[in-house]
Amino acid sequence: MGVPARRLPVSEVRRAQITSATITVLARRGFAGTSYDAICRQAGLSSKRLISYHFADKEELLATVARVVREEEAAFVRRAASGVSGVRERLSAYIRGRLDFAAARPERVRALRQIVCNTSESGSDGWCPAELFAEGQREGAFRAFDAEVMSAALRGSIEALALSDDPRAGADELVRAFDLATRPS
Repeated sequence: MGVPARRLPVSEVRRAQITSATITVLARRGFAGTSYDAICRQAGLSSKRLISYHFADKEELLATVARVVREEEAAFVRRAASGVSGVRERLSAYIRGRLDFAAARPERVRALRQIVCNTSESGSDGWCPAELFAEGQREGAFRAFDAEVMSAALRGSIEALALSDDPRAGADELVRAFDLATRPS
């Protein structure tokens, strides 16, 4: 006889339902088109009060969406980097993990992009490329460069590819570009 599955409280299920609907609405309609009415329709809710009951305000709802998407993306990156050693290989795993996530979950990437571009929401996906670059420089695996600038270039490149029709298509080229850009002389 198996162990019974843990049942989530109704409030957790409802929050997840609202979060999922918000992701869909953000991805399809953009930030300006993401209203409580649109979220209710997408979630099949009878009243906007159900959203207000589970989230203090739209800011909390959007912060929850951003957190959920970032946690899912970080899990993709962790899986990609599982068992990988060496900073060059970890950089490659980071790039591929982020782009694999974008290919597998494009709606989530578009939703997060809407939040980041239209609110003060910022944060980390659990990985810090600047720290990876600095570590590679300390180990001698990377040449000397400004780790923050290189990190911004990497994030921007990944975000641009993540929004393309086929995010994985550019993964090899991006890995090659950053491998060459960081290689010691």
